[in-house]
Amino acid sequence: MYQRLARLLLPAAIVALLAACSDPREVGSVSVDWTGNDVVVEAVADPEVEGVICHVAYFSRSLIDRLQQGNWFEDPSYSALDCSAVGPIVIGDISTRPGGEEVFRERRSLIWKSLRVSRIYDAKNNALVYLAHAREIQLGSGKMSLSVIPLANAEVTWREGAPAAAAQ
Repeated sequence: MYQRLARLLLPAAIVALLAACSDPREVGSVSVDWTGNDVVVEAVADPEVEGVICHVAYFSRSLIDRLQQGNWFEDPSYSALDCSAVGPIVIGDISTRPGGEEVFRERRSLIWKSLRVSRIYDAKNNALVYLAHAREIQLGSGKMSLSVIPLANAEVTWREGAPAAAAQ
């Protein structure tokens, strides 16, 4: 009996411990139901583009929801994204490939799923495009969110050696 109880409580204790660790990127969270499920908002800085901040919102399951649903180690893929210029933009060594590059990654399950933010440079329209999407090993997800930073009317500086700086 005690072994069975311990087998049930151990994963719950691990989840509670991980939830107690606060993330310095977290701006806040909003409770969405009585079981303790939240929508969490995090501020994510682009490491190669100074002056741009992205806010990512995602669903975070509570311990009660995990106990009720049974799938302990997975959160939904839903997310929302909005990026803003918060000062002069200084662009470093960014990828100009059509697939862009990953700026941020956070696990949404123990192994299989992650929430990612990718940056794509749209040279034709002079803009930075940020895409939040889920990445899964087996089944891809069409759940995504998009935000665009137009560079035409912004104060933009390209660091020496940055791809677009060489083209100017």
